[in-house]
Amino acid sequence: MRLNLSNAQISKELGVSENDTHVMTSLLREGVCEKSPQEIVEGEVEFDELYLIAGHFIYS
Repeated sequence: MRLNLSNAQISKELGVSENDTHVMTSLLREGVCEKSPQEIVEGEVEFDELYLIAGHFIYS
């Protein structure tokens, strides 16, 4: 879901309603969050960039 596409863009490309697209993307995001392992970070941590978009972390 890191394609930075809006529900409106997805619905247009798939030819479905925005409501249906919202339901589909919500289910996908929930499923991804449920299956992602909980990372436990200890000590000193360094990273170059961190993007926070609508409550989702994107590391690069």
